[in-house]
Amino acid sequence: MRRGVKAGLRHYGRSSILTQNTAVKASTVQSLETITNPPVDLLSPDEQMMKDTVRKLAQEKIQPLVAKMDAESQMDPSVLNALFENGLMGVEIEAEYGGTNSSFFVANLVIEELAKVDPSVSVLVDVHNTLINTLFRKLGTPEQKEKYLPKLATDTIGSFCLSEAESGSDAFALRTSAVKQGDYYIINGTKLWITNAEHAGVFLVMANANPTAGYKGITTFIVDRDTEGLIIGKKEDKMCIRASSTCPVTFDNVKIPASNVLGQVGMGYRYAIEMLNEGRIGIGAQMLGLSEGCFDATVPYTMDRKQFGKRVFDFQGMQHQIAHVATQIEAARLLVYNAARKKEAGVPFIKEASMAKLFASEVATLTTSKCIEWMGGVGITRTYPVEKFYRDCKIGTIYEGTSNIQMNTIAKCIAAEMS
Repeated sequence: MRRGVKAGLRHYGRSSILTQNTAVKASTVQSLETITNPPVDLLSPDEQMMKDTVRKLAQEKIQPLVAKMDAESQMDPSVLNALFENGLMGVEIEAEYGGTNSSFFVANLVIEELAKVDPSVSVLVDVHNTLINTLFRKLGTPEQKEKYLPKLATDTIGSFCLSEAESGSDAFALRTSAVKQGDYYIINGTKLWITNAEHAGVFLVMANANPTAGYKGITTFIVDRDTEGLIIGKKEDKMCIRASSTCPVTFDNVKIPASNVLGQVGMGYRYAIEMLNEGRIGIGAQMLGLSEGCFDATVPYTMDRKQFGKRVFDFQGMQHQIAHVATQIEAARLLVYNAARKKEAGVPFIKEASMAKLFASEVATLTTSKCIEWMGGVGITRTYPVEKFYRDCKIGTIYEGTSNIQMNTIAKCIAAEMS
């Protein structure tokens, strides 16, 4: 399957637009190809192919394991293998390095489709693709790319180490240090809430190489898992996205060569900002997929269950609620897709990315809450997936910038536009 996906995604353009509605006549589809500025949610044949491929993979390989992985707080090895074998861990990595050679927008389609089945799997793929792979692709030297990109595309998971006990929303108050000694750096400090830490083979670590310069001393370092002094702590026992590992990572006199600096010394803060801006779109896609998955698992139940002689769905009060939530989900989709298209087009997208994450997270909260209510008592049982979606959605308002941080960013962008 992977070979077909990779081959089909290497070249696609906006000229080949295909509607998602399979009932549309061929003549209508052909006329869409002449549209100069097509709607953001119309997918090219290759984009649609990837979406369909991931949907099938998620339903066949992941869905049967979701409840077990959640209960055990453990990602099943077969899921990790399937993600690599189908090219989903190297979506934007170039073909010369063994990647799928696709686009940022497609990466977000992958995140969305996986989140419909399990947001835990979705965030693993999100962080790996939009943070780790992107940083290596954009900043890596030829030697670094040659060493790490083939691994990241085929068998090695990456992890991004930024947050600390005193460095959350204030990301650049970090205290992890990197002291240069000859041709080496010695890293000391502890990172918290590190996604993918349990399975990661390589870590990108933000540490301050020049504390007197404040945040302008922050530098990005490549640290391999087997480096002496790197200690992965006990996995957090979380309420949500339980199969996604979240661990503290300690660096105790970790010695790495100066050649393991990624990018320029002192520019780590800028790289982190840029990656988090992009990453917010990925979290928006995750929350969008979560909402869609929960909605799709609930509405059929309201059509099957009868009360007072008719389907629950047929009560006007229920129809209005379902229509409202469906509209919110559609609005979230357009915000996420628009932000992804803008980023891919190389135009400003920071405001749109924050709006997409903020709104999609709120929609996920609304959708999961309403779905539990629509299902009644069975909605809070683990017999149905809605209860898990309800727990999983909460993380969307927290990581990669809390909702308040998103609103700060949006307000700053508005102020700049008005000045």
